[in-house]
Amino acid sequence: QVQLVESGGGLVQAGGSLRLSCAASGRTISLYDMGWFRQAPGKDREFVAAIRRTDRRTDFSTYYADSVKGRFTISRDNAKNTVYLQMNSLKPEDTAVYYCAAGPLGTAMILTHHGYDYWGQGTQVTVSS
Repeated sequence: QVQLVESGGGLVQAGGSLRLSCAASGRTISLYDMGWFRQAPGKDREFVAAIRRTDRRTDFSTYYADSVKGRFTISRDNAKNTVYLQMNSLKPEDTAVYYCAAGPLGTAMILTHHGYDYWGQGTQVTVSS
């Protein structure tokens, strides 16, 4: 199985930026669709962003929750076996533990946590006013 380790979280002021990294080991991320989720205290885990390969082998499709569209960008570097989440214009409501996840290629549930089999330990993001 693949192991996932998130990093890059921390404390940032509203309007600031952070870049989260998800380093994979054990298996290459090219075998998976990849996603980012977040969970705030007392709330359900929610979808943030996902990335998957298209029929054109060098191209990828990306998906975003409405709440982060235009502010967050998901990307992947297969050579480094790493997935990234660039977060700009951060808001206090973005405060949560952020999780990286891997699911089967072409999963029909890429926008929900049910579509993923492997999860990282999470990294805390706190956005202050």
